Amino acid sequence: LIGDLVNGATTPVGRSVTNILQGTESAESHEAGYRPAPFMSRACRKDTCCIWSHISRALTASFTGRGGRCNKWARAAIRLGFHDAGTWSKSLASRGQDFGGADGSIVLSGQEKGRPENKGLEEIIEMARRWQRIYGVGMGDLIQFAAIHAVVTCPLGPRIRFFAGRKDSSRPAPDGLLPGVFASADSLINLFEDKTISPHELAALLGAHSTSKQFFIDPRKSGAPQDSTPGVWDTLFYNQTTAGKTPSQVFKFQSDVVLAQDPRIKSEWESFAGQGGQEHWNEDYARAYTRLSLLGVNNINGLTECSKVLPAAKRGF
Repeated sequence: LIGDLVNGATTPVGRSVTNILQGTESAESHEAGYRPAPFMSRACRKDTCCIWSHISRALTASFTGRGGRCNKWARAAIRLGFHDAGTWSKSLASRGQDFGGADGSIVLSGQEKGRPENKGLEEIIEMARRWQRIYGVGMGDLIQFAAIHAVVTCPLGPRIRFFAGRKDSSRPAPDGLLPGVFASADSLINLFEDKTISPHELAALLGAHSTSKQFFIDPRKSGAPQDSTPGVWDTLFYNQTTAGKTPSQVFKFQSDVVLAQDPRIKSEWESFAGQGGQEHWNEDYARAYTRLSLLGVNNINGLTECSKVLPAAKRGF
């Protein structure tokens, strides 16, 4: 378990998150029918979830591209969510450095955006600042809401449950805690296990590359996707990463290739790539991302679930 859940789940949200992390409750939500009060109204201010419904409408417009597929803003929001939340370490926390994680510091610190691993996030960081000025919500919550909203905006993507109430921080997160594309399988698995993320969960999280594009690893192939359908949240990434022949426009990260072959990940990878892999991957990704999105959050028992504001999942395209 993570955060304050280590000392016990004392609220319904705390118990739900505990169940999600332990695999006894779904990390996906199908709750619908929520109707928010008008933006900026007294009724809206009294309802924690109301403002997120208005933000959801704005994000749907921002993240939807041609043909209903997700666009560059959705891809950037997913990456921003990973890069804010991923800067937490269990071993550092045990030594008194319990900071970083999903606290909004990638935007609020002003320092993290200059790190090499965050190159290319400048525009989405400015967009996040703009949204915060308009809606007045916490940055840590906003980044994670945008990340899971982007996923469900992509056709076939899961509708991951959303919990609001993280505490923001402008303190720069510890450096060196994000994965490198040329790292070995051992170092990457160890890095994520230090975030409480298992190889099984890592296999699911890597699938976010289904919608990603690279711009800086090889500038000669700037804009190359990691599978041939970057606007769709499908399992083609798992097939094409391990395939002998791949479409010429697809750029494989070396880190994905070595992890796909590692015995701690290989069977799960093949399961996602196989028949029925989409539903399996969606649920595993939703659970793993719930964990990632709450790293460094020490008030999980005090969060509010607002999953009902998310748009419906797109089952086709």
